[in-house]
Amino acid sequence: MCGIVGIFDMRGKRDIDRQVLAGMNESQHHRGPDEGGLHIERGVGLGHRRLSVIDLSSGQQPLFNEDGSVVIVFNGEIYNFRSLMQELRNLGHQFRTNCDTEVIVHAWEQWGEDCVKRLRGMFAFGIWDRNRKTFFVARDRMGIKPLYYAFLPDGQFLFGSELKTLLAHPGMQRVIDPCAVEEYFAYGYVPEPRTIYRDACKLSPGHTLCMRVGEQRPVQKPYWDVPFRPHAPAAEKDVAHELDIRLRDAVQSHMVADVPLGAFLSGGVDSSAVVALMAQANSEPVNTCSIAFDDPNYDESEYAQQVAKQYRTRHYSEVVDKDDYDLIDTLARLYDEPYADSSAIPTYRVCQLARKRVTVALSGDGGDENFAGYRRYRLAMAENRVRSLMPSALRKPLFGTLGKLYPKADWAPQVFRAKTTFEALSRDLVDGYFHGVSTMPDRVRAQLFSQKFKHQLQGYRAIEVMREHASRAPTDDPLALIQYLDMKTWLPGDILTKVDRASMAHALEVRVPLLDHELVEWISGLPSEMKLKGAEGKHIFKKTLEPLLSRDILYRKKMGFSIPLASWLRGPLRDRVRKALLSERMADSAIFDMGYIRMLIDQHQSGQNDHSTALWSLLMFDAFLANTTPARPDQVARAVKQSQLVDIT
Repeated sequence: MCGIVGIFDMRGKRDIDRQVLAGMNESQHHRGPDEGGLHIERGVGLGHRRLSVIDLSSGQQPLFNEDGSVVIVFNGEIYNFRSLMQELRNLGHQFRTNCDTEVIVHAWEQWGEDCVKRLRGMFAFGIWDRNRKTFFVARDRMGIKPLYYAFLPDGQFLFGSELKTLLAHPGMQRVIDPCAVEEYFAYGYVPEPRTIYRDACKLSPGHTLCMRVGEQRPVQKPYWDVPFRPHAPAAEKDVAHELDIRLRDAVQSHMVADVPLGAFLSGGVDSSAVVALMAQANSEPVNTCSIAFDDPNYDESEYAQQVAKQYRTRHYSEVVDKDDYDLIDTLARLYDEPYADSSAIPTYRVCQLARKRVTVALSGDGGDENFAGYRRYRLAMAENRVRSLMPSALRKPLFGTLGKLYPKADWAPQVFRAKTTFEALSRDLVDGYFHGVSTMPDRVRAQLFSQKFKHQLQGYRAIEVMREHASRAPTDDPLALIQYLDMKTWLPGDILTKVDRASMAHALEVRVPLLDHELVEWISGLPSEMKLKGAEGKHIFKKTLEPLLSRDILYRKKMGFSIPLASWLRGPLRDRVRKALLSERMADSAIFDMGYIRMLIDQHQSGQNDHSTALWSLLMFDAFLANTTPARPDQVARAVKQSQLVDIT
């Protein structure tokens, strides 16, 4: 697990500034505190920070082939590297190390751009092939490992593991992309492939980017997608048996390491499943880590203790104050762009705890997306059944009117909070799902943004991200479609980003066996009724796990990694919210209607309405502004004409 950077001159003629490259590399020292390395030749510079996990004595990067004509920097783990190494040896390749990095070098020599199709793991890498005059970058299928890039006006290509690496280059302009701002306040993060800055992008999961010296246009293309290809009909017991085999294979493949290894254990279904399977695959006790909250409304540590006792793990737990809000500025510096998932705070803390004991930790992330575990899937399917009962010509005006007239009743019992449901029912499945998951719905963003900023957006709306993905979805099954949308947006943009930044801040490698691409492919082909059965999500997953975990673990109400945002913003953060959100900095951004922000604060702090999600999103945006040096509003305005820069294909 590492951090990578690079500079490539598309013209292939100019020298690379060593000091600039070294600065980019050192900006992510936290990702790889064990070693650092640079390679520079005419037109190419590569940098690497290493966290040693496999083949500790060798495998330093940048790493070369035998004659030095191919060089790579790589971040991640390739779980099938030993079988690939043997296959490549049989084809005549010679190896100097026992590390997975060298396997990618020889795989590139043997299979070229198709080498990524042979890799099982999480990865982001850049390869320079001097003989072919080709520069090639790639990102893993699910987006577990990040890769940011930018093309500078002078023809230089930059890439790195974090956005801060690009910002360390003096040629990188910090002009905010208005469309990214709209997307952030809709999703709570900036979805792939945009970043908050106009001139920087994220390489989308399952994509490669290939450049050749002298060619003006790089070629970006996908090499994989979640297939959602239905399996032949099978009995539930046979599916559960096959799933058990595949889960064990995925977990065991992710346990290869030459350093201390453990797992996160929250007490939820997914992390408990991973720990149970690890324990059965290992004769030594598993190291498990969890955090407990001092408020029982947010604490599920008793369930983690139950699993730890059942499988005799070496369990480490620490109690975290529920009012652990001092990380706001730290998180802003970690993420480099606005990021509003408040569970980043407990995630940061559990990674901090885990690093005291292990270097590698397995996580249960991906279970909800694979097996339809989120409550919002049940709601979306219920809404879709209602949609099917009446024609859109009747449904849209009826529920649209009800949505406009019905009050936003945050104070009322859940059954009476129907405004969002009515609004969703007036839309189609994709628009309704977007509306349901938005941190700020359209009607709120319409009032939040200033008239000047809305003019700059030129009518762009964040729903276009989901519509674009839906247009290419390989399924028309309603549940599978929204799972697909989450795998393209929420999973890489929020969940995996959160875990990567929180873990790498502590030089901890986190692996996600439930997102092994072979497992994901197979699960995607299961019938939707095996995933969401009535009101029960993860049906087949839980049935498969019944011999391993108690019903208390499998069938209790999902809690999640939540924190008391509403009370924070009315209590200990009350003054900070008002001072930060009504500051000159926010006003000078020219993005917001400051009167509307004041109203949100007043209504929330008086208890009239719960605007905690909106206020937290604004607070994290202000923290981003305070910890970066974005362009002035007039620069933003000039950039708008060029802001439609991203081709999502």
